[in-house]
Amino acid sequence: MKIVVDWDLCESNAVCVARAPEVFEIDENEQLVVKIEEPGEELRAKVEAAVQGCPRRAISLAQG
Repeated sequence: MKIVVDWDLCESNAVCVARAPEVFEIDENEQLVVKIEEPGEELRAKVEAAVQGCPRRAISLAQG
């Protein structure tokens, strides 16, 4: 699985960070950072929760 972010939609509101902190973080400029662009299956549930929780629907998954 590969994480895809629509940067035009992303507001860096950190909902994804709360749901999958291993994968997402907010940097010192208050911008979203994807720490692991292709997370392993062990993180699938957390990543899917982050995708579903994004209020702007800025995050999606593609085949890695």
